[in-house]
Amino acid sequence: MGSASCVENIMLAGASEVGSTDTLPIDLETRGPDGKQGVVHSISHRPGPVRQLTVEHVADARLPTEMGEFRIVGYRSLTSTEEFVVLVRGQLRPDRPSLVRVHSQCLTGDVFGSVKCDCGRQLRAAMKLIAAEGHGAIVYQQQEGRGIGIINKIRAYALQDYGADTVEANELLGLEVDRRRYDQCAEVLLDLGLRRVRLMTNNPLKIQALEQRGLEVVARVSLEVEPHDDFARYLSIKKERMGHLINVA
Repeated sequence: MGSASCVENIMLAGASEVGSTDTLPIDLETRGPDGKQGVVHSISHRPGPVRQLTVEHVADARLPTEMGEFRIVGYRSLTSTEEFVVLVRGQLRPDRPSLVRVHSQCLTGDVFGSVKCDCGRQLRAAMKLIAAEGHGAIVYQQQEGRGIGIINKIRAYALQDYGADTVEANELLGLEVDRRRYDQCAEVLLDLGLRRVRLMTNNPLKIQALEQRGLEVVARVSLEVEPHDDFARYLSIKKERMGHLINVA
């Protein structure tokens, strides 16, 4: 039995404890086919009520990838112009906590392979883990640059070239540090049939948003990606100034 399956069995066996406020934090490991690992932390929070959805499913197709076979699913917001793309692997069931990631669009990292951040590496690591597990979903949120857009992101990069960090650059431009919202990402997951998830994230705001929208986050999976000198400071700033749950040397 593979280690990903072992993690699934352990989490299911401990489902009653996970739902209790007395749950103690534990660390488990899950690995993709390339040996990269994610550390799983148990979560004891209770989900909020499921409310009426404000997103609609508009398209669905097969998507073979280098990491395996997925379905690509399109959603549209009913309250804004935002669109969502979801990669789905296998059957998603309400009784089984699948691996899930809410991934904010990063053109520079996801497409161009930039090492100013770890975004592209996290996306690929999440795809590999889901492919190895056989079921899961990635909601690709089109809020580039933590919601400021690609042009402002390039302007922020220019300020970083002169020494500003990722937070200071936004502030110098008169922009919010993080404009993203995740409530409709949670609605997409609910519409896909999920009720219990193991969330691949280092951002506590994503955990909070999914729980408030009615999903039970039974575990947080911390994606461990190959480090790089160029994004070491970026990760430190996200931990120190934005509260992200990151292990940095």
